[in-house]
Amino acid sequence: MAAKAEPIGPRNGHELAPLNTRADGSERPHGVTIVLQGSRNSLQRDAPEEDRAAWSGKLQFFLSIIGYSVGLGNIWRFPYLCQQNGGGAFLIPFFIMLILEGIPLFLIEMAIGQKMRLGSLGVWNTIHPWLGGIGIASCVVTLFVALYYNVIITWVFFYLFNSIRLSADQLPWAHCPQDNGTAEAECTKASATVYYWYREALDASPSIEEPGAPRWWIVLYLLLAWIIVFFIVMKGIQSSGKVVYFTSLFPYVVLTIFFVRGITLPGSADGIIHMYKPKLHKLLDPTVWLDAATQVFYSFGLAFGSLIAFGSYNTPNNNCVRDVLLVSVCNALTAIYASVVIFSILGFKAYTMVEKCITKEIKVLAMHHIGGFMLNSTQEYYEEQYPNLPNNVTSALNITGCAMSKQLDEAAEGTGLAFIVFTQAILKLTPAPFWSIIFFLMLLSLGLGSQIGIMEGMLCTIFDIDFFKRFSKPVITGFVCTICFFVGLIFTTGAGEYWLKMFDSFAGTIGLVVIALLEMIAVIYIYGHEKFSNDIYEMTGYRPGLYWQITWRYVGPFIVSCILLSSLIFMLLNPPTYGAWNAAEGRVEKTPYPSWVLGIAVAMILAGVLPIPVVLLLRRFQCLALDVDIHQGSIRRIETTVSTKEMMSDQDSSDSEQTPRTTDRFEDSSSSDEEILNAKYSTGTGIRLAMKPINYNPNTFKMDVVD
Repeated sequence: MAAKAEPIGPRNGHELAPLNTRADGSERPHGVTIVLQGSRNSLQRDAPEEDRAAWSGKLQFFLSIIGYSVGLGNIWRFPYLCQQNGGGAFLIPFFIMLILEGIPLFLIEMAIGQKMRLGSLGVWNTIHPWLGGIGIASCVVTLFVALYYNVIITWVFFYLFNSIRLSADQLPWAHCPQDNGTAEAECTKASATVYYWYREALDASPSIEEPGAPRWWIVLYLLLAWIIVFFIVMKGIQSSGKVVYFTSLFPYVVLTIFFVRGITLPGSADGIIHMYKPKLHKLLDPTVWLDAATQVFYSFGLAFGSLIAFGSYNTPNNNCVRDVLLVSVCNALTAIYASVVIFSILGFKAYTMVEKCITKEIKVLAMHHIGGFMLNSTQEYYEEQYPNLPNNVTSALNITGCAMSKQLDEAAEGTGLAFIVFTQAILKLTPAPFWSIIFFLMLLSLGLGSQIGIMEGMLCTIFDIDFFKRFSKPVITGFVCTICFFVGLIFTTGAGEYWLKMFDSFAGTIGLVVIALLEMIAVIYIYGHEKFSNDIYEMTGYRPGLYWQITWRYVGPFIVSCILLSSLIFMLLNPPTYGAWNAAEGRVEKTPYPSWVLGIAVAMILAGVLPIPVVLLLRRFQCLALDVDIHQGSIRRIETTVSTKEMMSDQDSSDSEQTPRTTDRFEDSSSSDEEILNAKYSTGTGIRLAMKPINYNPNTFKMDVVD
């Protein structure tokens, strides 16, 4: 039978499209049909097949996005940035960057995934085969982040199970060990919570060059973490979609419980006021604006490919613009709400520390008979008399004044806030084990919610490659989780926290920003901002206006470029360091990374960036075939704007030539299957096509461009 071009029905970006048909439905002069199916003497094109996973409901999608974007950074990063960068004044650059950078890039990823219904790799191959490296780079960076993000979940598990006690005194970080030896001396120099974190939980080594053997208890908790992640994501959104109801909603329940308890505690108002009291002069500092832009970028989880994957599971007529706005507002308000909760508890902690400090200094002053102080002098008397004390007396006796602001200025972020500062504050609450359990359950749900999204972005890319379609999703997921577990053993050594700091500083920074910048360029300047706007209009009925056009085309790329340049300059001007635990002094010391560790860091950065130029060059010089068994939609051509005419000209130049005849060999109905499968066909334009079966199915095969 003759293989001729047939009318093509509506496409959703998921099924295979022939090369001889344009995106607008008009015919190309090449008579090339990519997929043919049938038995002997009966060859026909494979019908479109709807096998893309989909959300079971709008609520499941919304909670998955919330669980992914609202993560640990909202709890232990945003409050620190507010405190350090002008308090309430920091909200001004934060919301400006949210509007100019976060929301526009968020919509790009969500909308392009929903339109093409492909994962990250398929989307960029569809826009142009030269851009396929963006999807590979995104997958590599996501793998690096998934490796160390699950280690944080591991530490949360350790603290969660050790929180199961009957009273505060039984919590293992409540007291220093009583062994009259080096351990007690080390703990006394630090504090009970600091000692427990570095010595009991991590068993930290002196440096990254002396890691020691993996700590068996961390290995077991890491195994538990990966097993749980496997069972959650092993079937994609069919399995993870059920878990998000807990991981997304439970943190808000815990935050509300802490909020109600926190505002009733003494000192909570001082903590909240200290944090949000605006310091407008800070707005003149450019680093404050850079911190705001960076926080917005990472808080949304941009450039991981996860948002593209989540968008691809939506129906084509989903209102993605409304979803982006709702999630953005929810993310920002959650960060502010969490900051209020955190600093209400830290205000109470500071209040108790001030009371303890005043009692200690009254005792010192009374022993030296200064200022009429007695052992039973009140706190009010101390506050009244302290300003009258001579400077030589306060300096000689180390009398500090015990100011609340000084306690609150001792800020902490990341693991220091969660595992040291907050655990110390929890000891003052009654009953402490209950508050500890729900706090670490909240961190666990936040961590799992983000890890689900990270893994979904990576696995979606893998599942969209035809080679892996012969394996079931649980098999692929199990293999990935197993590899991640064994690689993650490096984080279970005594240098585990040092390696995690290095991964966090290098693996997921430069690469993600480069990917985000190229995503904006690819969609707005190569795919075309007008075509993209039309796609959004077709899906939602809303046509993006001037705000979207300006932020997409100019403001967004400029801000992301500034983040990239400033990050590179900061790395070059400030040699990277990590906090090594000094057991003799009972404190953390900043230590420069060895050169070989920095070599690994550079290798990770390159691994997350090099796939982009490598794929571009390989396909530009035809070293890599157009079809590499990426998802069927990956080789579909699209119409372009004038801005991409030069990039596409090498493939479009033959459009004006005479239509070649490629169907002669099919007209002989007596041809055998073997003859068809082994035949090569010339198009008359220098392009040769070859047939090959798909997934070893003798009745389903496709054309390959030979040269």
